Amino acid sequence: MEEREGEVRWDGLCSRDAAARAAALDTIGQAVLRRAESIASGAAADGLPVPAARDGLGEALARLLMLSKRCPFPDVREKSEAILGGVQELGIRIPRPLGHGPSRFIPEKETIQVGKEDATMHTLFAESFATLGRLDNVTLVMVFHPQYLESFLKTQHYLLQMDGPLPLHYRHYIGIMAAARHQCSYLVNLHVNDFLHVGGDPKWLNGLENAPQKLQNLGELNKMLAHRPWLITKEHIEQLLKTEENSWSLAELIHAVVLLTHYHSLASFTFGCGISPEIDCEGGHTFRPPSVSNYCICDITNGYHGVDEIHASQAASIPVSSTESVCEVEALMEKMKQLQECRDEEEASQEEMATRFEREKRESMFVCSSEDEESAATRDVSRHFEDTSYGYKDFSRHGMHVPTFRVQDYSWEDHGYSLVNRLYPDVGQLLDEKFHIAYNLTYNTMAMHKDVDTSMLRRAIWNYIHCMFGIRYDDYDYGEINQLLDRSFKVYIKTVVCTPEKTTKRMYDSFWRQFEHSEKVHVNLLLVEARMQAELLYALRAITRYMT
Repeated sequence: MEEREGEVRWDGLCSRDAAARAAALDTIGQAVLRRAESIASGAAADGLPVPAARDGLGEALARLLMLSKRCPFPDVREKSEAILGGVQELGIRIPRPLGHGPSRFIPEKETIQVGKEDATMHTLFAESFATLGRLDNVTLVMVFHPQYLESFLKTQHYLLQMDGPLPLHYRHYIGIMAAARHQCSYLVNLHVNDFLHVGGDPKWLNGLENAPQKLQNLGELNKMLAHRPWLITKEHIEQLLKTEENSWSLAELIHAVVLLTHYHSLASFTFGCGISPEIDCEGGHTFRPPSVSNYCICDITNGYHGVDEIHASQAASIPVSSTESVCEVEALMEKMKQLQECRDEEEASQEEMATRFEREKRESMFVCSSEDEESAATRDVSRHFEDTSYGYKDFSRHGMHVPTFRVQDYSWEDHGYSLVNRLYPDVGQLLDEKFHIAYNLTYNTMAMHKDVDTSMLRRAIWNYIHCMFGIRYDDYDYGEINQLLDRSFKVYIKTVVCTPEKTTKRMYDSFWRQFEHSEKVHVNLLLVEARMQAELLYALRAITRYMT
């Protein structure tokens, strides 16, 4: 990729060697201060006109602000802060973060602070920074569960950066296409930067119609996977594999399908946990000075309110006594105990189990939020996909019937895993590990209670998500779902999985009100992986049918 004149180079900061990082920071500091001095004196900088130089400086200062707050290496944090101080001494305004912390839903003091992490988490942070060039907000929320985060980062790194069928810029562009289906500007912004960094053509970012026809052809599969995966047939697969010079190979298609499902489900996590914009991205910082009340009128008009005020006002909007919340936990534990006793005493017939599944599938159609409304895709994001009106639809509406997908006939373990591993070696194994960690993860706690077997609850959440996609496990009693998941929890699950862009803090606050934030993040990990596996099952089954 060609270097732009006067461009600040950041690559050296990803080194695990302190001396290499120090040398890179010295070079960055000199370049930034030289440009700042030129702007302060009104001269051109690095051969650039003053307005262009000022824009470039603004980007560099935002990046330094991010490093001063979010880098796992203390030397980088301190030096970045010093460079910002040097720029400020020249009379140039430096940026400040908007908001507090990696999540709009979780108070910053309840998240893990960079610089205060334990040795295990520091290793994960350093690995993430070295791989991604940043410690992103998704990582800072996922680190509530280090075992899962390690598997997630390893899988994502393999999909984006290791040897594989697709070129690097295609991988990031597919990530953009997938995230854009849910209007997830957070992920789109990250991958636009990465796409350009690996040499992607900026023209492609003007809209999907400017990308190669091969990528445009992926648009139909992208929208069905994201919103109605049960509609995917072997004919859709055939169209992609047999389109003359723009055709996909089977290996390329598997890589693309895994990337699409990864970023659809990651969009669910982003909205489900209220992930804040990155400090150095749009919406993550401002150059306006703080006012006495901690925000200025321009921030209010742009929707940036004081975060403490937001947490206080929205928490107050859901009146609930601590006694009532404790009772909810106790009632849930009592239901789990009763269900276990019923399991031990009698087992429902296969006919009854099938009836209960169909009832739950039918009832899941009517689970919707009172806040449910059509949200228009923003221009910046919607240009990355076609048919912006295409969204989630319950599969039994308008008299349309979709046959139940029986896991006994096509499962991840017996079919999908081997197909992925054969066409994209090692990825099947990585995905399998990630699914198992999310499904089996437990600390044997529920809110304030310890030594609790939560397997029944975890299975109910996983199977409810698959039920919404028409996927049935013959050996599961779907009557348990209504016993264990109340309406507010079902609303949250369905919104995060099917229309994540409509998730609100009120939905997040209104379920499991006595549980820890780490437990709610744990729920989101189940939602992410169950959704990803459901999408994969439909796509891989269609590929298998095409191959046979």
